[in-house]
Amino acid sequence: MKTRADLIGGNEIHNRIVNKNTYILGKRRKMYNVKSLKADEFISDEEIRETLAYADANKDNIEVIDAIIAKAKERKGLTHREASVLLACENEEKLNEVYELARQIKKDYYGNRIVLFAPLYLSNYCVNGCVYCPYHAKNKHIPRKKLTQDEIRQEVIALQDMGHKRLAIEAGEDPVNNPLEYILESIKTIYSIQHKNGAIRRVNVNIAATTVEDYRKLKEAGIGTYILFQETYNRKSYEQLHPTGPKHDYAWHTEAMDRAMEGGIDDVGLGVLFGLEQYRYEFAGILMHAEHLEAVHGVGPHTISVPRVRPADDINPDEFDNGISDDIFEKIVALIRVAVPYTGMIISTRESQKVRERVLELGISQISGGSRTSVGGYAEDEDREHVNRDEDTSQFDVNDNRTLDEIVKWLIDMDYIPSFCTACYREGRTGDRFMALCKSMQILNCCHPNALMTLKEYLEDYAAPETKEAGMKLIERELEKITNPKVKETCYDHIHDIADGMRDFRF
Repeated sequence: MKTRADLIGGNEIHNRIVNKNTYILGKRRKMYNVKSLKADEFISDEEIRETLAYADANKDNIEVIDAIIAKAKERKGLTHREASVLLACENEEKLNEVYELARQIKKDYYGNRIVLFAPLYLSNYCVNGCVYCPYHAKNKHIPRKKLTQDEIRQEVIALQDMGHKRLAIEAGEDPVNNPLEYILESIKTIYSIQHKNGAIRRVNVNIAATTVEDYRKLKEAGIGTYILFQETYNRKSYEQLHPTGPKHDYAWHTEAMDRAMEGGIDDVGLGVLFGLEQYRYEFAGILMHAEHLEAVHGVGPHTISVPRVRPADDINPDEFDNGISDDIFEKIVALIRVAVPYTGMIISTRESQKVRERVLELGISQISGGSRTSVGGYAEDEDREHVNRDEDTSQFDVNDNRTLDEIVKWLIDMDYIPSFCTACYREGRTGDRFMALCKSMQILNCCHPNALMTLKEYLEDYAAPETKEAGMKLIERELEKITNPKVKETCYDHIHDIADGMRDFRF
């Protein structure tokens, strides 16, 4: 009986490059193929390990490093292998070049805008056994809670009263307590709420991997970005970290973004949970995933998130031995920006004010503010300084406890524009249309004035007096930077219209 290896040519093709994206590796004949729809082929363990070996071999090779940096300066990104060399590099002079390039690319693509959002936890019921998450099914200590539609209304009103316009809804995986119908009903409820001048204009969704048909339903419900963190790209580690439940299926989870895009969702968001596995492995994996999405669908990830393991009920980060320092974290952010220049980058309140400040200029374009990671946390107005674990439903401990207004003022003081803009989503600039504008660095022509107008809305409706004063000075300065005379005039007029009570202008 012939083996599969015999059928495709036997040993003669071991370790032979089939094409630039496909390698036949070893006796098991595992294949790396960036265009494959099979998880083990577009995220190949062998390819990652070869990449890390290549990076180690060239981390001090200045000629190779200079060539990679020169390519990065073309603003067309880097491959996972090229970026991994820079991650392994410890030459201070070359790393400073990379950091300066990351700063410039961030300015070129996203300017000085920082988009603000908040997570909204709908339910912490979950049937999975994820060992790093307090929602795991075996945790009998944490209180289980699921918001009713009336409670969702209360949460959304509380978020609107803070000034938020963009939410990311979160829920554990539980087909009985959190079926898709519940998620869809919740989205409809969120979009329906008009409170004073408040409105949630974009709902992003972070829920478990599902079917193509379910993704179609989410698309029809008007979601923005579908977000799903891989947690780890190392299959062996993944299966150990997810010992029970539907999430144990590595392939089903890893291939979810392909099903989402097949279901019509234009924008997807990737992420790994740094600290679970070796960071260099995860870095190569997430870049390979980005390359795969672009190769297959013509659209890479709309966002990449970079969370780190945080304490929570029943969870001690010290039990995971792959934690990374702030310096390495900063390096990862800069290199993702250089390698995937078009992608939005997200950092949450898992990180402290100090850390968030360090990475904003290097690549981050979205941050959460005033966040609660508990179910019902906004309406309850929790005392987060003295959390009662017996009553706490938080997924993780927040490290930046400032109010949204404090964060807005902080951004303004650093000369960033706090943006509540959702215009691209509502104007149909999603998927390949957004990417075309972003990659050509033309997105700033509408994003910059849109950011100013949504900031003006915030200043009029929600800001403290000192925040409003500082924000108006920032708007005056930024209006002068608009180079298109017509856009400048229109934006100036809308700024005055907002002061007179009108809302929701957009380019």
